Amino acid sequence: MSEIRKHHSAEFKAQVALAAIREDATITELSSRFGVHATVIHRWKKEALAGMVASFSGKQVVQENGHADQIKELHAKIGQLTVERDFLEKVSKRLGIIGGKK
Repeated sequence: MSEIRKHHSAEFKAQVALAAIREDATITELSSRFGVHATVIHRWKKEALAGMVASFSGKQVVQENGHADQIKELHAKIGQLTVERDFLEKVSKRLGIIGGKK
């Protein structure tokens, strides 16, 4: 008995989590209304609350700045590797190791 996992959109998850936070109905009622298991609703509610706390505490901004630094570092590494590859390709062609002499 294997069931296919459902993949819900972020909008749907937010809608269900918001209904759970607002306590529009019990979790059991929300579960039957949206067709999602109660434990999933609890998890989405917990994730939504954690996300709100992070957005108000400034942790999200720090995390985004960390990504920008990491992207700069990775771009620098890509540039370095590209230069090294081009150099090695040129030297190997001169020595006749790869691709023969042109």
